[in-house]
Amino acid sequence: METTIQFAFSFIALLLSFGLFSWIIEGRKKVKPLERRRLPPGPPKLPVIGHLHHIIGPLPHHHPLRNLASKYGPLMHLKFGEITAVIVSSAEVAKMVLKAHDPACADRPKSVATQIMWYNYSDIVFSPYGDYWKQMRKICILELLSAKNVRSFEYIRQDEASLLIGSVQSTRRAPFDLTEKIFLFMNSMTCRAAFGNASMDRAAAIKLIKKAICLAGHFDLADLFPSIKLFDFITWNKFKLLKLQRKLDTILDEVIDEHERNLASTKMGYGELGTEDLVDVLLRLKRSGELDIPITNDSIKSVIFDMFAAGTESSSSTVDWAMAELMKNPRVMAKAQDELRQAFRGREEIKESEIRTLKYLKMVINETLRLHPPVSLIPRACREEFEVDGYDIPLNANVIVNIWSIGRDPKYWHDAENFEPERFEENPIDFLGSHFEYIPFGSGKRICPGMTFGIANVEFALAQLLYHFDWELPPGMSHDVLDMTEVDGIAVSRKSSLRLIAQPYDTFLNE
Repeated sequence: METTIQFAFSFIALLLSFGLFSWIIEGRKKVKPLERRRLPPGPPKLPVIGHLHHIIGPLPHHHPLRNLASKYGPLMHLKFGEITAVIVSSAEVAKMVLKAHDPACADRPKSVATQIMWYNYSDIVFSPYGDYWKQMRKICILELLSAKNVRSFEYIRQDEASLLIGSVQSTRRAPFDLTEKIFLFMNSMTCRAAFGNASMDRAAAIKLIKKAICLAGHFDLADLFPSIKLFDFITWNKFKLLKLQRKLDTILDEVIDEHERNLASTKMGYGELGTEDLVDVLLRLKRSGELDIPITNDSIKSVIFDMFAAGTESSSSTVDWAMAELMKNPRVMAKAQDELRQAFRGREEIKESEIRTLKYLKMVINETLRLHPPVSLIPRACREEFEVDGYDIPLNANVIVNIWSIGRDPKYWHDAENFEPERFEENPIDFLGSHFEYIPFGSGKRICPGMTFGIANVEFALAQLLYHFDWELPPGMSHDVLDMTEVDGIAVSRKSSLRLIAQPYDTFLNE
């Protein structure tokens, strides 16, 4: 804690020094002052760094932002260096921003990390709103993320689930890292669905993804002061990101080359059944010249990285949070397992179509997403000025919706900090983006396109783990002190791996 505070003050002092230096060499620029607009309220700020000191600390940014909103309101103006940010912390204001003014703030904020790691914003997640983004999103939904395609991947989920069960059984009732096994399941599932038979170096790619997601969630001098070009050359983070990107490039280039070699030799797609996978489709469209906006290999690599990162990190984090919450709440664990074991009594294998009928399992997942959304802060950027609740939202402002805070707001949720899946019983609220007190996948035009794919993987993995095993904490550990600390980054995952003991459940004893 003391080290964190010392680092925070050192960082602020460094920014102040750089800010003074840049003010001297750049001169004072004539800009239309924001004070002439009616901006939302906000806390006191410091010269140069603005409000940055309010959110630097040991906790991820959504925590201090919630605390500030409790004092300054659900629509709040903050300044981070040169960047204007508007923080949204209520369902009512989120609805105004994400529905009434959706197209006006449908862009994504720019940063050094996302520009480098996502190939100059040529992916789907960080691409600017426009024709290119619409084109790439449509391709990925039609070829991978539609409900029909998601159902077609059931045989892959079944195969990977068998491997997961076998891997857990091999631990022989000794403590093991369940977090890692869940991550590997999601990673294999995503890779097989999106990239077919490609022999990607997954271990290396996983390391790169984790580092990239962590770095992309942090402030950088060049992001805070984009007008000062000097920072582009003295930012250490940038050099680390460029090194990561070169390593990632090698892996993704090989995925593309492997697909092209396969097509040249077999004239067939590289999907597991000889059909086209997503990479095959993108390569075909690139060669055809039929796209309204031509794509390059960098476009393909950025989409591969999107699918690899989002399909793995978000889904595995959700299952990990669910298992951690179930371990802290034995009553809920017992109820979820009872539903599964009553429904599939005496069976060794459970089918995906049957899992979809389990109401309490869905409630457990819904409650997990309420407390632990895959992304805690929805980042938008204004394409044009607009007004919300009597306040002006400036052009190019970053609009940040704190969905983590909204999901824990006692105004909308009874006993908001407690894990109670029953709150979703006879409750019409869903995660499809129309109930703004509960938007774990976002809402509007930038709602997560992989929502259906992710939920199918989460349901299947969680059902297998709960049906086939009884779970215990290692000796000496208590349910009420289980570490639920979050790690900062684009995705919000648990800081500590979940180490558990699995006791195989004998289905035939209960026939």
